[in-house]
Amino acid sequence: MLLRLRDGEGGLIPPAAFLDVAERFGLIGEIDQWVVDHALRAQARWLAAGRDVTLAINLSGRHLGNQAMLATIREAIERHASDPARVVFEVTETAAVESMAQAQAFVHALRGLGCRFALDDFGTGFSSFHYLRHIPVDHVKIDGSFVRRVRSDAVDRLFVRAMAELARGLGIGTVAEFVEDEETLAVLESLGVEMAQGYHLGRPAPAPLDAGAEGLSAG
Repeated sequence: MLLRLRDGEGGLIPPAAFLDVAERFGLIGEIDQWVVDHALRAQARWLAAGRDVTLAINLSGRHLGNQAMLATIREAIERHASDPARVVFEVTETAAVESMAQAQAFVHALRGLGCRFALDDFGTGFSSFHYLRHIPVDHVKIDGSFVRRVRSDAVDRLFVRAMAELARGLGIGTVAEFVEDEETLAVLESLGVEMAQGYHLGRPAPAPLDAGAEGLSAG
């Protein structure tokens, strides 16, 4: 699910234009709680309508260890009767994790609910291996900066192959971001990457309003 705001004229405001501001002014918690509740409600309605839907929901790194957010997730799953096995929570690997012990407990609790956990933008920070060693991760999402030129850049191919092999050795799934053409998809497959996302595979589109997810986009 992708979050967008509407301006006064009905246009869409991308997340890069408001999420940093929300973090700075302490509003990101309210946004994440709204997204979790609306996304899980939408998923439950889609599943009830016979649509096979798995959701990926981004969380601020500030919430890794936040018991109030964990309670929000647990309560929303129960109230909406959503399927936690089809929910993947994502956090960027560059996000600030104030306490690794609390982050570990938080992710273990999420997985105890049946949810999965993914490390987004993998490979862009020095914390990559540290996170993989200490936090139980189901998937890593290889950052698009390594994917965009993987067709032509031998160094990017080397990095992508190394990340894919590392993840496979640890029993972790791999997802390549920003896949925009068939040739890139073929190269990624040859390098051992298991899944992909990007405009070549599907563009964001408004979610059906009857799912109760106004303001969210699927993609």
